[in-house]
Amino acid sequence: MKSKITIINIVLVTIAAIASVLSAYGLLPLSDSVLIGLRWLALASLVVYAILKKNLTTSILISMLVGTEIGYDFPKMGTELHFLRQIFLQMIKTVIAPLLFATLVTGIAGHSDLKQVGRMGWKSLLYFEVVTTFALIIGLVFANWFKPGVGIVPPESLNATLPKVNQQTWQEIVLHSFPENVAKSIYHGEVLQIVVFSVLFGISLALLPAAKKEKFVHGVELLAEVMFKFTKIIMYFAPIGVGAAIAETVGHMGIDVLKNLALLLATLYCALIVFILIVFVPVAMIARIPVIKFAKAIFEPVSIAFATTSSESALPKAMEKMEKFGVPRQIVSFVMPTGYSFNLDGSTLYLALATVFVAQATGTEMSIGQQFTMVLLLMLTSKGVAGIPRATLVILLGAIANFGMPEWPVLLIMGIDELMDMARTSVNVTGNCLATAVIARWEGELDDEKMHNSDKVVEEPAATEV
Repeated sequence: MKSKITIINIVLVTIAAIASVLSAYGLLPLSDSVLIGLRWLALASLVVYAILKKNLTTSILISMLVGTEIGYDFPKMGTELHFLRQIFLQMIKTVIAPLLFATLVTGIAGHSDLKQVGRMGWKSLLYFEVVTTFALIIGLVFANWFKPGVGIVPPESLNATLPKVNQQTWQEIVLHSFPENVAKSIYHGEVLQIVVFSVLFGISLALLPAAKKEKFVHGVELLAEVMFKFTKIIMYFAPIGVGAAIAETVGHMGIDVLKNLALLLATLYCALIVFILIVFVPVAMIARIPVIKFAKAIFEPVSIAFATTSSESALPKAMEKMEKFGVPRQIVSFVMPTGYSFNLDGSTLYLALATVFVAQATGTEMSIGQQFTMVLLLMLTSKGVAGIPRATLVILLGAIANFGMPEWPVLLIMGIDELMDMARTSVNVTGNCLATAVIARWEGELDDEKMHNSDKVVEEPAATEV
């Protein structure tokens, strides 16, 4: 049955694609209603295939195609579907705090040796620093090579509204990393503060006598299991939420949005691709991690991050996938939440590129040393914003204010920021997934058999039905 559906899908998609191309070039004049009908017929067959296959990855991919078509054919409807994206994000956010707390506390207090926790900590921070430095350098190289901001003339009127930014000293930035009230941190979604609280709580619990510690650790382990089950329930809604996010983007900005500020957009995507090829791939090879199997393992969380432009939305699924990939839970639960605050590779590269773009657009002369100084400031101020879509705009504005540059180029960036955010958020998630595997290899705890068989694992029906 599935094989017949597959053949039908191929035929219908091919017919719709050929008809659209021929019509676009005037070789086969067809009415819009006929073209829309062909495309929706092909999509309907794909939806049937996804329902029969009962696989989350397939459902998410097809929902992205459906969302794109809704946004293109019915832009008003596409923009009105934003509430579905918000429902998905809000449900995910209910999981983040208890999941971070449970997994971090279990990962730390569950260790018999706190020295290993400390060892994982310095190894993780060292790895994060090295990789983000490469991201910084690549962003600066591409910005100075492509020069996307040179020659831009500011429009006579810019109607967009900039976010309000309050300048912060470095002392205030460091202070903000520590929670004054954990309930307040959870309410405001302060990932870094939740991580700091959970790490300190886990260390405190580990110092208790074994008899007392084991009772609480067992309860926290149960909480972690419950939150993973909770995540599986939420993932039933993932294809709808992801499809709505894509429909909103296309409906709001149009399918031809790539024509606006195309050079800046192309520069970012090229820089991210080069970063993946010359940093992520070699790192994976050095750590003896099969690149293709790794890519298959992280496809779902990365696709969720791409569509929702929020790393936070992909966190539960990313943790689950890396554990199935062969990374021990205590390493996943320690490295990944930490990476969400200290290992934002895509955002770091973007900020390097965007700051130089603003300088070029405003005619501000900046030496290489000044560029590094600015981006190092951005790296510091960007910690803990992984869960906030387009929060990097606010970070960028704060840095521009500190250096006294005009703000109008940021208004231009806002026009395509959502498309850039898709790419940089996907790289953030990819980088943190890779970090867990690298640290596990470094610790000698990566399960090679599980890793090499990861693409052969059949998921539980409850986790994959949609």
